[in-house]
Amino acid sequence: MSKQKSGGENPVYLTLHQNGKWLVNGNYTEGSVSVYPVYENGQIQPYVQNFKFTEGSVDPGRQERAHIHSTVFSPDFKYVFLPDLGADKIRIYRFENEKDQPLQPAEIPFTFTVPGSGPRHFTFHPNGKFAYCIEEMGGSVSVYSYNNGKLDSLQRINTHSAKYKEDFESSDIHISPDGKFLYASNRGNENNIAIFSTHHDGTLKTVGYQSTKGKHPRVFNLDPTGKFLIATNAGTGTVVVFKRNPETGLLKKVGRKIKIKGVSCVEIRRY
Repeated sequence: MSKQKSGGENPVYLTLHQNGKWLVNGNYTEGSVSVYPVYENGQIQPYVQNFKFTEGSVDPGRQERAHIHSTVFSPDFKYVFLPDLGADKIRIYRFENEKDQPLQPAEIPFTFTVPGSGPRHFTFHPNGKFAYCIEEMGGSVSVYSYNNGKLDSLQRINTHSAKYKEDFESSDIHISPDGKFLYASNRGNENNIAIFSTHHDGTLKTVGYQSTKGKHPRVFNLDPTGKFLIATNAGTGTVVVFKRNPETGLLKKVGRKIKIKGVSCVEIRRY
């Protein structure tokens, strides 16, 4: 139908505004974000904004410069959050969808994460009061209270089990539709989904770990009903479906593995 330049090297994450008129893309290697108008027929137009970031952080091998790893709207779609693995920041912009250039500076332009943690993916609790960021290099989830574009730190909890001390590759993060459980994927040595229960104050408690039955689970997702979790193992080229226990949050493999070479993403749509 259409295609446009990503505005930077290695585009890794797309998100669509709820009105369907705007698409936001994050470019990892070059550390930039691009904003595109989308027509009613679905065609993507040339980007109207492209912001490039340069600063890095403490790890010269991984953080020599900015690396935008995801682009996530706030629950009310008034803000966009950009975890920057290279700069150890969660960048924040207001999103004014009626303007020709909707990304505008936020009152608080970013939140620092722990140096060397490498913030990667980001999600909100269904109640809109809490936000969670998985840190690829730190092997942790940081928990924040959220209010009108502002994040305040509440907790930082390991995604990995105690026997692993280094070389973390945490990747994706999602919350069950009922808000009772949070799931986070670990690649590398572990290749599993860490399972957490959520407390009323937004904090997390470790429930357990579920092997993804493959290697390098880069992305997983929950279906809209919350009954199933689908994991993609990029290393082994397999897709695995798990049934989720709504009371305990635990996962059980169901069905058969699907083979797709290099599979690294899953999106679930109800037809």
